[in-house]
Amino acid sequence: MRAVGVIVHGGPEALEVVDLAEVQAGPGEVRIRVHAAAVNPTDTMARNGSRAEQQKVDPPPYVPGMDAAGIVDQVGDGVGTGVAVGDAVMAMVVPKASHGAYREQIVLDARAVVPAPAGTTHVEACTLPMNGLTARLSLDLLGLSPGQTLAVTGAAGAYGGYVIQLAKADGLTVIADASEADEALITSLGADIVVRRGEDVAARIREHFPDGVDGLADGAVQNEQVIAAVRDGGAFTAVRGFEGEPQRGISFTATWVRNYDCEYEKLDRLRQMAESGAITLRVADTFPPEQAGEAHRRLEAGGTRGRLVIVF
Repeated sequence: MRAVGVIVHGGPEALEVVDLAEVQAGPGEVRIRVHAAAVNPTDTMARNGSRAEQQKVDPPPYVPGMDAAGIVDQVGDGVGTGVAVGDAVMAMVVPKASHGAYREQIVLDARAVVPAPAGTTHVEACTLPMNGLTARLSLDLLGLSPGQTLAVTGAAGAYGGYVIQLAKADGLTVIADASEADEALITSLGADIVVRRGEDVAARIREHFPDGVDGLADGAVQNEQVIAAVRDGGAFTAVRGFEGEPQRGISFTATWVRNYDCEYEKLDRLRQMAESGAITLRVADTFPPEQAGEAHRRLEAGGTRGRLVIVF
């Protein structure tokens, strides 16, 4: 079975096609013939050695990837989610050693696997699970109520776009950042107010909400730079583990999407929203496994709108 993995950490060129043994679905598990795996920033950390300390307990190859879509080809005993062989599905994968989404075949807990949105391709479907669940978790951590205000940084990214659309479905007022080139995109995703991105984005948000916003989802990883946008007693969540120093009664949380692994109902709700058009699946480009390094190179260069996808 082909996979894309890393034997020795390094740049995009470190990714190579490797051969792995076939895996079997056990009780409560589902095996997917993976046709598409999205490329995310977290994947580059598995490749470049940023997470070498966590990986060293396992032998290489290290296979990245947190998003998979494909066809169910084996169902273990005791699976009660209704999935059947031949179903088109999508799943979030929590990588460990060679257990990442960049592989032709993967076995997962059945509760991690939900139907793909009707009418979508494997390439489109694989862009939803991890980023969609991350956005959902961020909003749940912020705990805002309909009518309250949310600021989103990094709004043009996959995470930021899902945060905007899910927030609008939750009844929130959204102010989001964008470059001039991305302003139309952010507006199309549903943002009520768009401000120019940059180091002074907090001040620009305060121009519209002088007392600060009720919550902020920091997809741009600006950390301390954007805390000032939040009102006293508001909420702030970050996607790379940052938690701000206690100040002004702000509730700081870190969004770790692994906490939503196997949350079948939450992922299936995202599926329903994609089918209804409430959230948009965005694909930037596709690559064969042999060109996975180029996909990583493109992602790290910045400016990608939508997800790059490896197609098996």
